[in-house]
Amino acid sequence: MTEKKQKNSPEDMCNTILKTALHLFTTNGYFNTSVHDIRRAAGISIGAIYHHFDSKESIAKAIYNDLLEQETKAIDQLTVECKTARDCCRAIMSHLFIMTEENPEAMEFMLYSKHREFMPSALPVCSSKPLSMMRKAVKFGIDNNEIQPMEITLATTCLFGAMFRMIHLRLDGIVTEPLPTILDTVFDCGWRGIAR
Repeated sequence: MTEKKQKNSPEDMCNTILKTALHLFTTNGYFNTSVHDIRRAAGISIGAIYHHFDSKESIAKAIYNDLLEQETKAIDQLTVECKTARDCCRAIMSHLFIMTEENPEAMEFMLYSKHREFMPSALPVCSSKPLSMMRKAVKFGIDNNEIQPMEITLATTCLFGAMFRMIHLRLDGIVTEPLPTILDTVFDCGWRGIAR
């Protein structure tokens, strides 16, 4: 056994598998990636993968759940100190723009992948905890008279719809400038559409 392998903890091995699989799923597609592809790219044995995961689907589920958990924690930390709905919503948009720049593969997997095709039991992203937190911030604004009274999903879509489109365009390489540089414009346009 090499010195490098001796230093790998089970947690390190699991993280290597997940990181490698995320890269391959976003580069090649879920259906075009096999467990053997993940093994080769990670430089580990097939037994090491099956020690941690029982299938490719379970790897995808772990990636999806980890990313949603990370986003839930990040948004929770961002919004706990906000005094207004406007501040909360802007902080969320800023965070997602920064994440797109810093971890585009994670954003692509969360937003582009048709999760139900390979994880039939997974909740769609639009029903996930991070998006429900976005709706909660909008509801807070409606309740505090910062946002016009309207159906919450409609208000959330009006505010964050352009943000998601810009993220898609950035991931596709259509938008070439870093998203944080256009945060004020995108946010202000969305906010003016729903603000009192």
